[in-house]
Amino acid sequence: MRTRTLALAAASGAALLATAALPATASTATRPADAPTRTDEDRVSAADLLAKVTSCSQISRGKYRTDRETSATVPVCGKNGAVFWKADLDIDCDGQTTAACNPGTDPWFRGETAFRQSDGRPLNAEKLPYVVVPASSSIWNYASAGMGGGGLVAVIYRDKVEYAVVGDTGPSRIIGEASYATAKALGMNPDPVSGGAESGVTYILFRNSRVEPIESHSAAVSLGDELARRFIAAN
Repeated sequence: MRTRTLALAAASGAALLATAALPATASTATRPADAPTRTDEDRVSAADLLAKVTSCSQISRGKYRTDRETSATVPVCGKNGAVFWKADLDIDCDGQTTAACNPGTDPWFRGETAFRQSDGRPLNAEKLPYVVVPASSSIWNYASAGMGGGGLVAVIYRDKVEYAVVGDTGPSRIIGEASYATAKALGMNPDPVSGGAESGVTYILFRNSRVEPIESHSAAVSLGDELARRFIAAN
């Protein structure tokens, strides 16, 4: 597994993205944080979703590295209602200090995330499945693709699907990172130093979607089931 990069992008513009109006056709989810937790995240199977992303219509102006020392081989691809990429998964433990995510367990730990909970606190990487998107650059601007904080993401690894939110931004030329909770849910070792997956992870980001509140995983699951079905029908 590659060593996670030291450099993390600043979170400028996060507030603007969080409040941007969605078009009338966009799907949103507003659920109370204590809503009942759904356990059927695989109702739309990994195979069903992967069958729709077998080819790439590249929308990024270039390609991304999965680490500083690797070559740039990962494009961002466009589909009806979504964008996707296939990469590795490095562990992001940033945000609230917890037993699993803190300066002692993660040498690169930062107590902030680009996007915050509804109460103003950073996200909780140990508990919340979230994905890190590359900071906007000449390669690709996630905001221009209809993505922002709380955007809905289907993360697929082997035969598992985990619904997550866009929760943090990373280096502008590196891709393939998600929270401790995402990795754990997908059956990976979630350790921020030695965990994750070297390859074989697919990230499908649904355009103009937003989970509210961002910290509600049950809301992400409900919206994910709906948008995954729409995605399959439209592609």
